[in-house]
Amino acid sequence: MIFSSENRDEVIEKMKTDIFDLLVIGGGITGCGIALDAAARGMKTALVEMQDFAAGTSSRSTKLVHGGLRYLKQLEVKMVAEVGKERAIVYENGPHVTTPEWMLLPFHKGGTFGAFTTSIGLRVYDFLAGVKKSERRTMLSAEETLRKEPLIKKEGLKGGGYYVEYRTDDARLTIEVAKKAVENGACLLNYVKAEQFLYSGKKMIGARVKDCVTGESFEIRAKKVVNAAGPWVDEVRKKDHSMNGKHLRLTKGVHIVIDQSVFPLRQAVYFDTPDGRMVFAIPRAGKTYVGTTDTFYDGDARYPKPLKKDWEYLLNAIHFMFPDVQVNEKDIESSWAGVRPLIYEEGKDPSEISRKDEVWEGDSGLITIAGGKLTGYRKMAETVVDLVAKELASEEGKTFKPCQTRYLPISGGDVGGSDNWPIFVTQMAKKATQYGLKEEEGRRLAQLYGSNVEILYKIASEYQKVSGEKLLPAAIYAQLLYAIRYEMAVKPVDFFIRRTGSVFFDIKWAKKWKEPIVATMAEIFHWDEETKESYMEELEKEITDAERPVDATDIHS
Repeated sequence: MIFSSENRDEVIEKMKTDIFDLLVIGGGITGCGIALDAAARGMKTALVEMQDFAAGTSSRSTKLVHGGLRYLKQLEVKMVAEVGKERAIVYENGPHVTTPEWMLLPFHKGGTFGAFTTSIGLRVYDFLAGVKKSERRTMLSAEETLRKEPLIKKEGLKGGGYYVEYRTDDARLTIEVAKKAVENGACLLNYVKAEQFLYSGKKMIGARVKDCVTGESFEIRAKKVVNAAGPWVDEVRKKDHSMNGKHLRLTKGVHIVIDQSVFPLRQAVYFDTPDGRMVFAIPRAGKTYVGTTDTFYDGDARYPKPLKKDWEYLLNAIHFMFPDVQVNEKDIESSWAGVRPLIYEEGKDPSEISRKDEVWEGDSGLITIAGGKLTGYRKMAETVVDLVAKELASEEGKTFKPCQTRYLPISGGDVGGSDNWPIFVTQMAKKATQYGLKEEEGRRLAQLYGSNVEILYKIASEYQKVSGEKLLPAAIYAQLLYAIRYEMAVKPVDFFIRRTGSVFFDIKWAKKWKEPIVATMAEIFHWDEETKESYMEELEKEITDAERPVDATDIHS
């Protein structure tokens, strides 16, 4: 199949005419994971997403493939064991989008963690999560803790635990999983909303959907339908009248980004806040980002916004743990807010809201997957597709391969395994010079795109041969054209937020290149002036929202 936004019509035509084994609603990490698992087993699979892929929770997380240490505090032993093992699989299958990150857990007098509980907790964590020898925890004295990160509060410092988490680019992870699903024959489309379900008697047989780009509606027929709509799963279930006494409760998490010249953190830290919560501070590409908050959210899940009080909470957390860091509101370059869809059972206390995933099936056959964590996406997909395969076997007599994704590299992940990843990047950086790029540009592209990087090199090389005035440097043009032709970027916001992450992590770059990039996209897609302007306005709004929090009284502005 094709995964180019220049060929959307072809994908739509296929969706209209084929009868699929499975239709997935929702293009976040869970939905894309399900599409990949199903397609890899040989199921004829379609997926629709009403926004862009990863536009919801899957581009707005803490960007960590958690090992689940926080669940140890809640004695959720099974969850720690599962997510710890899954984390290693996610890394092995996509080392270009997942990086081991040593995390420092300082403990102070009177804090949540003490030396004994930290040591025991991390040892149990290593055991449950099956952590490899080279990444097992070590305990540090107060002096060793300060050597790792001199900015940590010295008063009352007793020592620290040192353990490995895995940092990821959540949106790029989702896109790479989506691309691998397409490679395996799945049909995926963004900006297509499921509006109503189709039935034969009481059995669900597909959905009527609307292309939000053209306004056209069409039907997709499928033997099984999975609702993986994240924060919108209840909205989707209501269309089927299949609510079941459990529903979602959304909580909002906010992160802020500060330049390293102001907050020169050299070591990722997981630390206590004055109110007993835990917050991460993580260095990344010349920036330090800090989060997350955890507050109930009742607004529109498509547009969660950081509030002034969210910024203040995180700034206070920084001042509490890093007292020598003099940061204030004007030092925050950008921020983002994301919502977590947690499962709430009526009659239970809000503190009992589950972070686990659950699978529900309605009378019509609609399968819903709710809750869960980024780290567990592959395992969640396996559970759902096992159920789909079992039902298709009994209802249709069809048989499929067992789950293939445990050892299946995602798109860009064919780099010879995680051990070979640094060698691969070095080789590819050198190779970039053969295509007229600088070695440093090649290194950056290789780190972002993994084994797909040579496609970008070729695009850059061809672009350099074109005569006439060029609006963009070759490396940036290569990223843009690749996003359009191989990653179904439809709008400028797709490129600046989900394909490159620049609005969050390099907002100055986004502002510098927004006009030539939008102009280039307008040329490629033949947009009229009105369309171009509306897309530019949408991008400007995202940049403004990232740069500036809103007052609680003005949430829906």
